[in-house]
Amino acid sequence: MSDCTHDCSTCGQSCRDRGNPDRHEFRVDLNPGSTVKKVIAIVSGKGGVGKSFVTSLLASEMQRRGHNAAILDADITGPSIPKSFGITGHAMGTDTYLYPAYTKSGIQIMSMNMILEDNSQPAVWRGPVIAGAVKQFWSDVLWTDVDYMFVDMPPGTGDVPLTVFQSLPVDGVVIVTSPQDLVSMIVAKAVNMAKMMDVPIIGVAENMSYLKCPDCGKEIEVFGSSKVAETAKQFEIPHTARIPIDPAFAAMVDAGEVESISCDALSEIADAIEKIEVAG
Repeated sequence: MSDCTHDCSTCGQSCRDRGNPDRHEFRVDLNPGSTVKKVIAIVSGKGGVGKSFVTSLLASEMQRRGHNAAILDADITGPSIPKSFGITGHAMGTDTYLYPAYTKSGIQIMSMNMILEDNSQPAVWRGPVIAGAVKQFWSDVLWTDVDYMFVDMPPGTGDVPLTVFQSLPVDGVVIVTSPQDLVSMIVAKAVNMAKMMDVPIIGVAENMSYLKCPDCGKEIEVFGSSKVAETAKQFEIPHTARIPIDPAFAAMVDAGEVESISCDALSEIADAIEKIEVAG
């Protein structure tokens, strides 16, 4: 519930937190000036599958639908979100708040590349420091009337994903994958971590699923047959998406115009995100 006090003894509601008193042990509060209604984590079991791309597309779709969207770039050592949106400036702040950047359509963004003096400078940090930065992006940034925050996670199941699941009120997970044969093992890791954290899985998006021939329109499965349907069935994931390989997509991302991309393939997952209940 959006007005949850986390005291189950005084609450008559039935939610997934009831009977799990340790769920909020590591929860980090937003600052008093911020409002975030729903938090969606975008995860993958391995790198290079287009997780940041899917994050950007979903945030852009929600913004087009009239919602206030935001992206917390939790991929501290490999941030790519600002470049995709054409954001080159540094984050501004005061003694009280750190302010997110706004994209052309109004999406709020915070990323490590907006903090570093030189965005080619690596963040050579150990896990606890990286996890601390993610928590500060949540608690110290002035997030204004956010309806849907998308958290772009680093690949795998290490410190940062654990920090996000434990510290933020994650309402759902979207898993990003690709068509290769090892997809089942990759998705299984993400599914099992979400289940361990008691967070519902909204859908699975298969990126680079096919290439459409410009002449005949035939779908060419460059990286092998699509696995998304059987994977969704295997892990009881309710919604799926097949995102094609499109050179125009890559060109628009490189030009910082990702929010101009309209990807109908993600409509079903976006519909599901609009319908989820807010976590306690």
